[in-house]
This record gives sequence, C-alpha cells and structure tokens, in this order.
Amino acid sequence: MRGQYQAKRALEVAAAGGHSLLMMGPPGSGKSMLAQRLPGLLPPLSDAEALEAAAIASVAGTGPDLRRWGMPPFRAPHHTASGVALVGGGSLPRPGEITLAHRGVLFLDELPEFDRSVLEVLREPLESGQITVSRAARQADFPACFQLVAAMNPCPCGYLGDADDRCRCTPDQVSRYRGRISGPLLDRIDLQLSVPRVEREALLAESAPAAERSADVRTRVIACRLRQLQRQGKPNARLSVPEVETLCLPDAAGRRLLEAAMSRLRLSARAYHRVLKVGRTLADLAGLDGIGAAQIAEALRYRELDRGG
Repeated sequence: MRGQYQAKRALEVAAAGGHSLLMMGPPGSGKSMLAQRLPGLLPPLSDAEALEAAAIASVAGTGPDLRRWGMPPFRAPHHTASGVALVGGGSLPRPGEITLAHRGVLFLDELPEFDRSVLEVLREPLESGQITVSRAARQADFPACFQLVAAMNPCPCGYLGDADDRCRCTPDQVSRYRGRISGPLLDRIDLQLSVPRVEREALLAESAPAAERSADVRTRVIACRLRQLQRQGKPNARLSVPEVETLCLPDAAGRRLLEAAMSRLRLSARAYHRVLKVGRTLADLAGLDGIGAAQIAEALRYRELDRGG
C-alpha cells in the first residue's frame, strides 16, 4: 500500500498492543484496505486461544474452519446489522459478531451508519472482554475479548477537508453525523486518526519506494507482544487501571508533557489511561524499558479526533 505512513504506523501499534483503532477519512483513502491487513500483522493464536475460537464457532452453528486454524478471527458485519446480530441473543441465546470476533478483530466500516443503540452495546465488552445476554428463559455469558477497528467518513458526503474542496455539507450536518458516535464510545477507542486521500502523484510515481512487507511488520509485532506477555501476561490494551499506574508511568519529561496535554485537550481519566497504554506499547516496540516524552507525544497524536480532527 503506497502512502499513508502515519496510518500504517498506527496499524502496527494497534497490532502490537491489541489496541482499538478508529480511522476517519474520505472514500478511497484506504481505510478498509488497512483494516483488512490487520489480521496479517497479528501473532498467531495459541492452542488454547484457537480452541476457544473453534468452540465459539461450534456454538454459533458454523463450525471451525480448519484452514484458518491458529489465525485470529476477522469479522466485518454490515452497518445494517441489528443489536442481536452484534451481541447475540434469540430465545436460545447464541453468540453474535463480537463473540465470533473473540481473540481477533471486529471491523465496523461506515461506523456512523450503524444504529446508535447498536454501537452503545460495544461499551461494556470493550472494557470487560465479555457480554451478558439476558432473555426471559435464561441468561448467557459469552466471551468478547476482541480488537475493535472502525472506519468512518468525516461528513455525510465524505469529502470534508479533501483537497478538491468537494464537500457541501453544512456545519450542522457534520455535527449531527459525527454525533452518531457517542463520547463514551469514542473515549474507549485507543487510537484515533485522520486518513487523508493519497495524492495522485504518490499513486502514479514509478520511483516510489517499495512498501514494507507485512511479514517484516509482523516480526516486530510478535517480538513486542512477547515482551508484554513476559512482563504482565497479556497485551497492553488489556491492562487494568492499577496495572497502568504501575507499569505505564512515564519519566519526568513525559509526565510534564502529558499533564500539559490533559489541560489543553481536556482528556478524560479514561483517555489519560489509554494514552499511557499506547505509550507503553510504543516503548515496547522501541525496545525501551521506560516511557519517555517521545512515546507520550506520539500517543497523544493518536487522540486526533478528541481534538476535533
């Protein structure tokens, strides 16, 4: 994939730490292509995780695909999917898309086009890693430890901020469109960035440098994940608040930068902890024991949509 260096870097960070990711940009900027490349960057499932995924597929009635054994699941429901399709349900509760994405990736394209009530059900499993489906006859707890990746346009027509100046959406239309995604849900997404359209010259240039191979990025991701598993037994995105305050504290320069950013950007406590988790992943990718100002600065750049980007 040519161009989109910041987005490709964010995708590597998301894969390395298990972080959720939201990309906003005009049609044709490569958001869906980037999301579809994520499973190829992720470490293979352990035998126990692969058995979990196979058991879930069996309960759902589809059965495991042995050709994909050990590969993280990738689910991409259409934006017309109902709440039951996403979280599970029925008279005899069965798992939905978020459970079928357990140990893998849940990709939601055209995020604001999903019904808002459907999106709101993501908030609990993003925090807890499981979902409880209650019906009159029975209650079922399903695992839902998934990695959320989402994409959206910047406005209803999709071209706000585009170099061709094609957008004719009013500020009120843009505000209503983006308002379909609630603040509490947005707050739970670790990495948020704009993905601009790749310039024509970059696409057509014959002398453009070759894109880095996914296999090379995956090697770095696996090494980073191994570092996390040896330290805390799970990816950085799954750290609890006490663990964040123990394992993710920045040095003095990083703390000063983060304190200034919290005041200027008005970050919530949840966003503050997510910046620290991303900073920990960036340090792990660099092979560093401590989190410095450089890692905090990059982690803050991935809160772009918090700044109204």
